[in-house]
Amino acid sequence: MIDLEKHPCFNIEAKGIYARVHLPVAPKCNIQCNYCKRDFDCVNESRPGVTSEVLSPEQALAYLIKLEEKMPHLSVVGIAGPGDPFANPDETMTTLRLVRSHFPDMILCLSSNGLNVAPYVEELAELGVSHVTITLNALDTGVTEKIYKWARWNKQGYFGKAAAELLLENQILAIRMLRKFGITVKINTIVVPGINDHLVESVAEKAKELGAELMNAIPLYPVEGTPLGTLKEPDVLTMREIRLKIARHLKPMTHCARCRADAVGLLGQDDAEAKKIMSEVTSMSAVPDETRPFVAVASYEGMLVNQHLGEADRVYVFRETPNGYRLVEQRKTPPAGTGNARWETLGKMLDDCRALLVGGIGPSPSAIIGRSGIRIIEMTGLIDEGLDAVYKGKELRTVKKADVFKCGASCSGKATGC
Repeated sequence: MIDLEKHPCFNIEAKGIYARVHLPVAPKCNIQCNYCKRDFDCVNESRPGVTSEVLSPEQALAYLIKLEEKMPHLSVVGIAGPGDPFANPDETMTTLRLVRSHFPDMILCLSSNGLNVAPYVEELAELGVSHVTITLNALDTGVTEKIYKWARWNKQGYFGKAAAELLLENQILAIRMLRKFGITVKINTIVVPGINDHLVESVAEKAKELGAELMNAIPLYPVEGTPLGTLKEPDVLTMREIRLKIARHLKPMTHCARCRADAVGLLGQDDAEAKKIMSEVTSMSAVPDETRPFVAVASYEGMLVNQHLGEADRVYVFRETPNGYRLVEQRKTPPAGTGNARWETLGKMLDDCRALLVGGIGPSPSAIIGRSGIRIIEMTGLIDEGLDAVYKGKELRTVKKADVFKCGASCSGKATGC
């Protein structure tokens, strides 16, 4: 049974007793904060956006299995970057499914900017994700556009006021939906001197109205080379006054350690030996799954991953052999016009496949098929490169998505399943 009192970030009593781990499976981000610089190998810098390695979902599970043996007081598994979990939804959801299937009593949590959370809330609840942190830095678009450079959503870039409006709208929607499904929400607000430091209480008031239960005011960490890098970090007195104002509306968090995207161990006391385990895991091939020997591919001709799943009337099925990859068969996909039932049927048809390579896919079919335990990889390029990523754990460089097929909302348009 999951004991939510063992979450050290949400319960200060658990801080020195129970450990947490952040699995760095989400390298891409869908916004650019003016205070953020993501470095993947800065071992001496402790701040969000930093990690020594990026793991595949399978490597993350292998890492967690080894950690749990070494760290029996490990109670929480989180995903917080180094980019945003929902700029990498396939990797994030696959990781959560793997962790939940192997660790049914583990607390699962996420930290996100909120831009693309809403489409995944229902499955997050089904997986037992109990806590989600949303970074909400302001409620006014004029202030928000000073904090963010751009946002990318539905394959389109937004800048200035348009980016601010889009982000705020989706953040509010995310919080409402998370609470609707019973998921505890914490608000993170980065306190930026001269920009939003005088507005943090208004964020707390709105967060309370939306149903958030905890708020963490985090002083700006000036990072050299960023637009806000020349500002000074708010002092202790300023932060104390801000937290007193937050307390009028929400319980303020006072023990934040500004964790890295690969943080592991007790809060504020990362485990050095765990870093060695992570390095060992990254040199491993993908964890084999003998019950799912195949990989399905959406392709026009069987050489490239280049077809949107919604228009695919068949998928090519491959497997790894001692002499390389072999095409096993072609399987017809269920006919269009049946709504989500099409994707449920396809998930069952591919229950012997460990992954599905597609040139494009919408959130709804991705979530439905993913629940069958199939890893979704969205890419374009040679099929062999995608198969190398699945079977050998190699880094996938051909990640540009196919744009030739324009789908409707949630890839279901008029609810006919493409």
